[in-house]
Amino acid sequence: MFDDIDRQLIEALQEDGRLSMRKLAERIGVALGTVANRLSKLEHGGVIKGYSVVLDANKIGWEMTVVVGLRIVKGRLLEVQREIAADPRVFAVYDVTGEMDSLVVARVTDRDDLDNFTKTVLSVEGIERSVTHVALNTVKDMSVTLPPE
Repeated sequence: MFDDIDRQLIEALQEDGRLSMRKLAERIGVALGTVANRLSKLEHGGVIKGYSVVLDANKIGWEMTVVVGLRIVKGRLLEVQREIAADPRVFAVYDVTGEMDSLVVARVTDRDDLDNFTKTVLSVEGIERSVTHVALNTVKDMSVTLPPE
């Protein structure tokens, strides 16, 4: 799917998304035109979906990360997930296998915000049960990376 040049480009951009094409070409040891063509191919193919800034959650006011397992009334899964996903504190919603139907990952500013999140977002109609876990420490939190070769 990806050759060594594609992998090196993606890995370099994940380390520093602000690298110029010239710097990417120097780092990887290929021509500038190769970098331009490869990036264009990766972007148009939907592999690279965009470029963004990675923020430190604690430094901008998000004090807690919570992971919530939800059991949702049959037939209401997508509706409930869309409603929950609309809250700005929610940054991921997953369909999952197992005891729960969905996992929600959210960030809150403090205990009062967690209380509000629980009483509003996590009490929408269609949720049968929720189990909330508060992350005590972040060991690893990264964006999507390439699968190993």
